Amino acid sequence: MQKKSVISTSVSTGRYGEFIDNLMTLSSEKKSSYVCVVNVHMTMEAHRDAAFGAVVNNADIATPDGMPIAKAMKLLYGIEQDRVAGMDLLPDLMGECEKRGKSVFLYGSTDEILEKIVVRAKQELPNLTIDAYSPPFRTLSPEEKEEIVSRINAKNPGFVFVALGCPKQEKWMAEHLGSIDSCMIGLGGSFEVYAGVKTRAPDWMQKYSLEWLYRLIQEPGRLWKRYLTTNIPFILLLIKQWAHI
Repeated sequence: MQKKSVISTSVSTGRYGEFIDNLMTLSSEKKSSYVCVVNVHMTMEAHRDAAFGAVVNNADIATPDGMPIAKAMKLLYGIEQDRVAGMDLLPDLMGECEKRGKSVFLYGSTDEILEKIVVRAKQELPNLTIDAYSPPFRTLSPEEKEEIVSRINAKNPGFVFVALGCPKQEKWMAEHLGSIDSCMIGLGGSFEVYAGVKTRAPDWMQKYSLEWLYRLIQEPGRLWKRYLTTNIPFILLLIKQWAHI
């Protein structure tokens, strides 16, 4: 898919349905690949850290997860870009996998969250084969890393959905490119929403790019500093990029 630069991050463009089609094609090719789901936080992390920026820009597909990213496409390039959010991709791709006889593997998060996801998926998608593993929250040994790769590949999943948080999950996918024989997608907080542990912002807040405010209200202690150091610089850098077009 064609990519356009937002600040210093290359983001894929297209309609939502095109993303689903291209992701399913990546899955069907049975080769190692990875997909980043780009929001303001990831864009700023990539801008500040060149090595991480390379990880995001080398992704096979980078979806415009946040509404500000989608709107930036309009501002910079005149593109009416659909938002392609991880919270939509997770259930939609699982549904496609059930239809096509593909399995999925969930990697990351906690055992409690994974169990809730599996329970819901079994209710809504009874014919979907779903496996899950929550790794220890510590540095893994080379032997443990190898065992995890073997565990995932043995299941031959159509997708590996990764929830380790940004930027850890993107770095993990890049590290395992070529060793995990599947399409990996970093979905972070989408796991908690699908599991029902957290709720998603109302549609009107999503439409007006206020989902960040809804999340801030939910987790003020964890998110206030992140938003202060990412949202304002993002707006300033975006204006700078627009001014130089």
